[in-house]
Amino acid sequence: MTLRLHYLQHVAFESPGCIQTWGQSAGCQITGSRLYQHYRFPSVKDFDWLVIMGGPMNVYEDLQYPWLSEEKAFIGKAIENHKVVIGICLGAQLIADVLGARISPNRHKEIGWHPVYRIASSARLPQVSAIEDTLDALHWHGDTFDLPDGAVHLARSEACENQAFLYDNRILGLQFHLEMTLEGLQVLMKNCGSDIETGPFVQTRAAMLADPRRFQQANRTMKRLLDGLAGLDAMGQHIS
Repeated sequence: MTLRLHYLQHVAFESPGCIQTWGQSAGCQITGSRLYQHYRFPSVKDFDWLVIMGGPMNVYEDLQYPWLSEEKAFIGKAIENHKVVIGICLGAQLIADVLGARISPNRHKEIGWHPVYRIASSARLPQVSAIEDTLDALHWHGDTFDLPDGAVHLARSEACENQAFLYDNRILGLQFHLEMTLEGLQVLMKNCGSDIETGPFVQTRAAMLADPRRFQQANRTMKRLLDGLAGLDAMGQHIS
């Protein structure tokens, strides 16, 4: 049966990246709601997976971005209907918010390539086995999420304690960007370059672009995570 993947994109310069190429290679039916344009949310009957991308806005800026309230309600419906839900950066914060967790400014802005460390207890979960003990990941965020009640803490970094979580075996939140390509980062820098300020966990443009192999490794990890989630059966258990 064809897997139907729907993504929510908040700005033109943060696309699904390698998630889309994975879906194309896997023969998925891919659709999207671009919230920065005229958009509509599909019926939850029309997709199997929901992927929620990043963006420069904050979860709590509903007055500035009125579609946020509608988006949160839509994410809640996807969770209630047992869809696989994946959130990247802002997307992870939106999932956490919908699940009742607090979103707040992180103690440090984290931008650039910084190591993420897997929480040892998460190693037993086959759907997220692609997360290595130490993972070189791209970050671009100022806020952070608390862990939703019942979520499994998957990873932390020096700058940010809560980097990833798994909820109900099928809902994955990643604060970092494994989907990002070199071209995607260049576009992000063009649109959000003012975020790059002096700080202990903020890299320069040159440092972020110095080694293209980082993107290849991150994309491989993202695709392995998607493979792991694709191995779930209808009850959220991993198919051996």
